[in-house]
Amino acid sequence: MTKSVPTEGGLQRSVLQWLDGLGWETYGLGEGHGATVLDERYGRTRSEVIYWDLLAEAVVDLNDELTADNVDRFLNSFRRDLDHDNLFDGNQAFHELLTKGKKHTVDQQHNGTKTIYADLIDFDEPEKNRLHAVDEFAITRRGSIRPDVTLLVNGIPIVQLELKSVTQDADVYDAISDLQEYEETVPRAFVPTLFNVAADQRTLQYGAVGAAREFYQGWTTAPDAYESENDVEQAVHALLNPTTLLDILKHFVFYERQADQDAKIVPRHMQYYAVREILERVDRGEHRKGLIWHTQGSGKSFTMLFAAKNLLERDILDAPQLFIVVDTDKLNSQMRDQLANLSFERWTEAESIEGLEATIAAGRSELVVTTIQKFQDVDPGVGATDEAVVLSDEAHRFMEADLKSRLDAALPDAYQFGFTGTPVREGDRDKDRNTFDEFSPEGEEYLHRYSIKDGIDDELILPVFFRLRHEMEWDVDETGLDEEFDEAFATLPTDEKLAVIRDHVTSRMLAEIEPRVERVVDEIDDHFDGVAKNGWKGMVVTPSRESAAMYGERLIDRRGEDAVEVLFTATNDDPDLLQQFHTDSGERDEIVRGFKKKDEPKLLVVHNMLLTGFDAPVLKTMYLDRELRDHTLMQAIARTNRPADGKENGEIVDFQGVFENIDDALDYDDTTRQYAAQDREKLFEKLENQLDAVLDIFEGIPREDSQETVDACLDRVSSQPEKGEFKRNFRRLQDLYESVSPDRRLVEEGIVEDYGWLGRIHTAFQRTANRSKRPEDEMREKTREIIEEHVNIGEIKREYPVYELGAEYLDDLDHLSSDAAKATTIAHAIKESTQPRMGQNPRYERLSERVTDIVDEWRAGDRTDPETVEALREVEAAVLEVDEEANERGMTDAEFAIFTDLTEERDTELSEDTAATLAGDIVSEFDDRIDTSYQGWETNPKTVQQIELVLLDVLVKTHQRGDLVTDAFIDAVHTYLIQNYVADE
Repeated sequence: MTKSVPTEGGLQRSVLQWLDGLGWETYGLGEGHGATVLDERYGRTRSEVIYWDLLAEAVVDLNDELTADNVDRFLNSFRRDLDHDNLFDGNQAFHELLTKGKKHTVDQQHNGTKTIYADLIDFDEPEKNRLHAVDEFAITRRGSIRPDVTLLVNGIPIVQLELKSVTQDADVYDAISDLQEYEETVPRAFVPTLFNVAADQRTLQYGAVGAAREFYQGWTTAPDAYESENDVEQAVHALLNPTTLLDILKHFVFYERQADQDAKIVPRHMQYYAVREILERVDRGEHRKGLIWHTQGSGKSFTMLFAAKNLLERDILDAPQLFIVVDTDKLNSQMRDQLANLSFERWTEAESIEGLEATIAAGRSELVVTTIQKFQDVDPGVGATDEAVVLSDEAHRFMEADLKSRLDAALPDAYQFGFTGTPVREGDRDKDRNTFDEFSPEGEEYLHRYSIKDGIDDELILPVFFRLRHEMEWDVDETGLDEEFDEAFATLPTDEKLAVIRDHVTSRMLAEIEPRVERVVDEIDDHFDGVAKNGWKGMVVTPSRESAAMYGERLIDRRGEDAVEVLFTATNDDPDLLQQFHTDSGERDEIVRGFKKKDEPKLLVVHNMLLTGFDAPVLKTMYLDRELRDHTLMQAIARTNRPADGKENGEIVDFQGVFENIDDALDYDDTTRQYAAQDREKLFEKLENQLDAVLDIFEGIPREDSQETVDACLDRVSSQPEKGEFKRNFRRLQDLYESVSPDRRLVEEGIVEDYGWLGRIHTAFQRTANRSKRPEDEMREKTREIIEEHVNIGEIKREYPVYELGAEYLDDLDHLSSDAAKATTIAHAIKESTQPRMGQNPRYERLSERVTDIVDEWRAGDRTDPETVEALREVEAAVLEVDEEANERGMTDAEFAIFTDLTEERDTELSEDTAATLAGDIVSEFDDRIDTSYQGWETNPKTVQQIELVLLDVLVKTHQRGDLVTDAFIDAVHTYLIQNYVADE
């Protein structure tokens, strides 16, 4: 299906139009910046994060106890809630104020004082809030930021959006980078923020405040009312409509504190909609059960916790008693620790059968964490409430030992919701259907589903590719299985001997045959070199403790003691082979932590461990030497499919032949089998197709190793759409190459040669278009090796210098044969020069905007290539003149900024001499009265007040120019002073 892409007025205009249709009062569709219009209406200066006058109106309407007479005192107290040492703490504290109200004391006429919790937002009736969507919401503190679109609820910025257009050589990843830079530059602006949104014309992703790039996700599903052929429009409608947005803000946020990293948790789309389905089912009361079928890696634990939080907080049930039930002590510990890290309110752990029984009988409205095994001796009918809700994790395993029936007997009237990461129907056997019918009403398969294919499409999990190595040759004549075998099969050729062994020897016996162990270890050691080069890790899965020890010994000999750890359960009478690898639970936990977070170990050898509930994105490759089937195999596959930056896929090297017939190994539906794990040949095909896609960009250009060829290629990708296609497609090609290599076919089929040629083009492109001084540092390890074989990096740097502004660098453009390439290079250089200095002088902002306008006109065909170069040269000269003119006038940067503002930005009749005197006096008074010697002086509220006093004294008292005392001018001068003084530090 062809998808429409927003074009009229650009993506920013389209987003504002969509928001307008959702009920947001929108500013920015007309002339000028929307935030500027709202600033003027409500008197906000750029140093302020909140529209305080707008908020004053809103809280007076929402709270009977607040009036026009006392609201200022409330707001003065509220201003201090933006002051925090770090963004995470500030965001968490502010979120509590937004959702629970701010405590405040009000005077009562003739009756002392009264303590209230003043509401800041009406969550019950979103339309009663003041909802604004504005573009170009500029904020200046230590630095300056200006997100493209900001959503404000009652004057408080709740969502920041950064939008990019592929026609301007940027995409969603650039938008995410900008948002992360904004958070670092002006963290105060994000203290109230729920989440950030990054989008280009193809993709929208959102992430909580402080989220790393890999935690930005798409919102790819929507209710029928919001469905659209345009993915970005659909996401805006489904995620940013006021009802959903305020629902997420109120009921779907966690703050997780851990020793290594704190994180704000907001829901993924499948989590949000699954919880909404659960709430609706409980509210209706028609059915008392349902199955949530979400693939592994989609966050089932948080889906359960969001469901529990909502059932406890909302008024759907009067006093719900909630149970999260797991089937292992390990999962119980993980859930308990998770709740402690989240500071989840109203929860307890049932640590024994007696404790569980007493908790059920007490019927308190809280969340109870326990294991299914503890229900086996709980008295039937002990639960008296009909408002119990059971959330069963790994529901596909709950029919074992009839434990589910014991749970049903203890809580006969409970709502039952099962959560499973493996398909609910393993084939068409009656017993399988009956197992999962336990959680679904008649005629319903599941309440909500999120499949493996969905997860891969969303890039929430990665595709996994398998490579069969079970038919490898090894020294079968040295097996020593037994004398009868040796005699009976002595005359058979080697391949027939191997076939007989595979058919008649168990996987455990096979994995303990020393010659075969030696061969497998050789293959693992050789293959893992390629895995480890890019920083990924591996796991060897064995069928016995003995085989684990045998593999462990040999891998340690090859890779060192620190690089390899062996994990299995120990017994007191173990032989020496096993005792050398004995570990207790604490030591195993420390090894696992090191594997996830530290450089060592790089390789784990395991038996009956870590195949369930083990999430380590750094794990890419599993070496499988054990027979696994169905849900156990699905669990193993999922260990390698967790995404990480630069990780293209998971992989399984299969030494047992498990995947030789995937229909037998995975007794599930066709779609699940197709996407659970795919033959590695498909990955190689993807690489070939991607290579062809990149080479096609340069069709018609001789594939030669010469500067003339490189120049022609750079000319080809100097403008859109080829420029964007090359950036995106080469990034994808590099990921695929890193995943496939090593593979002898890369050399045999000429892929290495073609990839090296493209690497030369990309290196020069990085120098000229992306201004990268060391492009080799941005390459992944195997790519760097190929590039270094085919490209003289030093020569590329000499031939393609990074262009800098200035007449002395004009010759650096001589190597570019086309005006299009020159225009792109100059535009990038100007943007890089002006954007960091936007708040230092008003000219920089105008000049940066001028570059954007010129490039837009060029892309639209309204300017020729030579005209564009000429226009950009004029802007370049104007940028250089800023510094030159300041020096010529003998002014500091701050003085010249104020002087420029007075002479070019204000509608006043001022001579240059008067403007120069005013600027000099303001800076002189600033130097005398403002203490800039301590860290954080520029964000101290006292500094803002002092700057205002300086301006009032200089303008009014000294020069009698009260006409200049406007919010806009005070705000601008504050920005110039802060930005220039910080830049000089």
